[in-house]
Amino acid sequence: MTVQANSLSEDELQVLDMYWRAVNYLAAAQIYLRANYLLRERLRPDHIKPRLLGHWGTVPGINFVYTHLNHLIRQTNQSVLLVTGPGHGAPANLANLYLEGTLAEFYPELTHTETGLARFVGMFSTPGGFPSHLSPATPGCIHEGGELGYALATAFGAALDNPDLLVACIVGDGEAETGPTATAWHGTKFLNPARDGAVLPILHLNSYKISSETIFGSMSDGELSDLFSGYGYAVQIVEARGRSFEERAGAHHRMSGALSTALSNIKDIQNRARAGEVTSRARFPLLILRSPKGWTCPAELDGGPLEGSFRSHQVPVTKPNENAEHLEILEGWLRSYHPEELFDEREQPHPKVLAA
Repeated sequence: MTVQANSLSEDELQVLDMYWRAVNYLAAAQIYLRANYLLRERLRPDHIKPRLLGHWGTVPGINFVYTHLNHLIRQTNQSVLLVTGPGHGAPANLANLYLEGTLAEFYPELTHTETGLARFVGMFSTPGGFPSHLSPATPGCIHEGGELGYALATAFGAALDNPDLLVACIVGDGEAETGPTATAWHGTKFLNPARDGAVLPILHLNSYKISSETIFGSMSDGELSDLFSGYGYAVQIVEARGRSFEERAGAHHRMSGALSTALSNIKDIQNRARAGEVTSRARFPLLILRSPKGWTCPAELDGGPLEGSFRSHQVPVTKPNENAEHLEILEGWLRSYHPEELFDEREQPHPKVLAA
């Protein structure tokens, strides 16, 4: 089924959108910038890193899920573990870990200060810093981030004998084509709701991998719903796209509603099982997040599409330090997140961003 929108207050909506814009900005900044980190002046070629590495395409979707899981935790006090399958989307995870303060617990220099921000952005894809994939240097990471396919099996393992834990697992649609993931969808059949926690798979369907369309990206909503219903899930499809605040607001409402519905259904399954009701095998929820590849990056470059295309998989705007037109496009992209609203004059995150 397609999920219905949830009702967020105007303040909740503003906070969620500010946080999501902040982590998107920090992720893009990690890929591109070595100076002028908050665009206090016009972007120049010498502000750009000499060698651009990283994967942008999956980042906005990871950030969107992370933003809304934080909201769910604050609203319900639910214990949640996030397992991120697309580990090549490291800029997203690192941006969230920086804002929430986790990185500073392990890297005390990565504070919410001007020098801490400069150090954080500068460490990405730099010798002695963080690689472009998630690695054991990242707090909470248990394997090298380019090793796709094992996230969902790991998520089910984490839920076993952890009755109060919700394991949310982001599965990229390119990753979903791997053998280990194809088998792992069936892990739901081994969960006992009377004694185990729950796994909430979130298929991030942005339709493209590094150079072509994904298999799931070529399927209709009906086909996807039939497939995962056959696997034993209750399927919700969340549509998330658009650049205007009104369009983003609709996506936030739908995602919030989907997560609330999923958690409510999980609790109902578990409560009935733990009360001793004899039921058939539980049909746990699964979310499909449909969003454009590289969501919010420039629509096109040199006559070819970027957003919604495989061209946004890695570094969407190429050679901005050599091409004046590309530099202007990059600056427009970065400014579209309005960093002046997200960070104060001391380069500290806005209190509403931190409140998320």
